[in-house]
Amino acid sequence: MSSFAVSAALTAVVRRWALRSDFVARPREDRYNRTVVPLGGGVAIFWTIALFLAGALLVVRTGLLRCFGSELAIHAEGFLGRTGELLVVLGVAMALHVMGLWDDRKRLGPWSKLAVQFLAAAVAAVFADVRVEFFISSRVVTTILSVLWIVGIINAFNFLDNMDGLAAGMAVIVCGILFWAAVQAGQVFVGAMGLLLIGSLLGFLVFNFPPGRIFMGDAGSLVVGFFVALLTLRTTYYHQAHGGGLYAVFMPLVVMAVPLYDFGSVVFLRLRQGKSPFVGDTQHFSHRLRRRGLTDTQTILTLYLATLCTGAGAILLHQVGLSGAVLVFAQTLMILVIIAILEATGQKVDNNGP
Repeated sequence: MSSFAVSAALTAVVRRWALRSDFVARPREDRYNRTVVPLGGGVAIFWTIALFLAGALLVVRTGLLRCFGSELAIHAEGFLGRTGELLVVLGVAMALHVMGLWDDRKRLGPWSKLAVQFLAAAVAAVFADVRVEFFISSRVVTTILSVLWIVGIINAFNFLDNMDGLAAGMAVIVCGILFWAAVQAGQVFVGAMGLLLIGSLLGFLVFNFPPGRIFMGDAGSLVVGFFVALLTLRTTYYHQAHGGGLYAVFMPLVVMAVPLYDFGSVVFLRLRQGKSPFVGDTQHFSHRLRRRGLTDTQTILTLYLATLCTGAGAILLHQVGLSGAVLVFAQTLMILVIIAILEATGQKVDNNGP
């Protein structure tokens, strides 16, 4: 996959630049890393996505798509019709990327970041039609729901970026399941977007899998969260002609169950302790599992497996009846309960030493 190769190469280049430029994450009380690690992985992820999307637009507009076969060429007109939306998406991603870079350097306040996220989500929903449908006729209602969902997913992945390999690996799994759903719906360009994101993340993951040699930082996690949110909103889940119930539209919630559980549980813990929900700490479920004796690799593989399990159920939602859907939702809930039990019980072990 070409996006994988480009992302891996860019990550290697950015890593050397970050070390020379002192663009690094240093150990802090509210962070997990205990060594100096270069930042900037998000630069490689974003620019891989941006370069391929810009390249695709150039290929289509110049008519070169015909060189790749008639099967792709027939989609050229539809792609060109959405050029404006694509440029808005790239502009929104760029704004989030730049803000993330600034935050990685200067540590912006949480409310400033949240305001930009809401603005970016609103622009995407209104001008790029990145909106939830749910068979709701009111555009105002669907826009509000979409903005809340986009901001929620952005922050869910921002929160997930707390351990080597976690955010990128979880995003790969989620995008893989959404890619499958897009293929089933015949959505060529949504599927292509999913593959592009997967390749970009895997290229970065070569350097981020434990022990991580580079972090994506907010410059990456905000962008990844935005594109995952975009995929969840632009993929078609309900196919009336294929049977199945309307509950298929809840597939994104099932796929995102584990990341959303982390987001919700951390916010709850911080609020209960009288802290701001947006001030970093080491109370994420990955950290809590780690303190139960798991290694970094064991922790992230456990969470990968949990996400794959919820995703496997989500894949079936569009083709099962009501009883099957109830079983899928029950399975998802039980997986989250298992995670809660694992992280809340057992002898506490600090593998970081005294």
